[in-house]
Amino acid sequence: MRLSDLYPPKPPGASQPTNSAQAAQTARAVAASERPAPSRRVFLLSATAAAAAAAGLVPRLVRPARADDTRHASAPEHFEVAYSDAEWRKRLTPAQYQILREAGTERPYSSPLNDEHRAGTFACAGCALPLFSSRTKFDSHTGWPSFWTPLDNAVGTHTDTTFGMVRTEVHCRRCGGHLGHVFDDGPKPTGLRYCMNGLAMTFHPQAA
Repeated sequence: MRLSDLYPPKPPGASQPTNSAQAAQTARAVAASERPAPSRRVFLLSATAAAAAAAGLVPRLVRPARADDTRHASAPEHFEVAYSDAEWRKRLTPAQYQILREAGTERPYSSPLNDEHRAGTFACAGCALPLFSSRTKFDSHTGWPSFWTPLDNAVGTHTDTTFGMVRTEVHCRRCGGHLGHVFDDGPKPTGLRYCMNGLAMTFHPQAA
């Protein structure tokens, strides 16, 4: 028997472990080197999720449903006044379009209608349907025109789940334009607060 049979030559570049502990360490190192490295996308998503969980913001990683999503998810409505998106953009200002057709919200205290105290009627800026009487307007101290009741057959409502909240969205009964939301913290006799966007309405003073 030759000495080389007992101690075969090592392949080039290989190191011979001196004991079982070193052999196990070498095996682990080889296995780790063969694992695919996590992609930058996976790393960033994991870091974002961890930070969001720590801050209690996990629900914000999911896009909340819009008012329009809620409408279509329940039962699609058919409105008397219906235009194409291109036609709505022609008829409305960009700010009105964002409110009425995209369910946006104007900045509080930004609308002149919040300080409108004359007698008259507030109508839909999209289709001119009368919505609220000045007799039901009150100062809610929220920065948006507020009313304790709409005119008869003027508005429709739907459940709105945006921003992780459950609210009642209010829209024009005739054209479906988004107006605002209604809450149950209003004054008597209804106890309701129809919190409306001023950009969604126009005011028509009562004739003297």
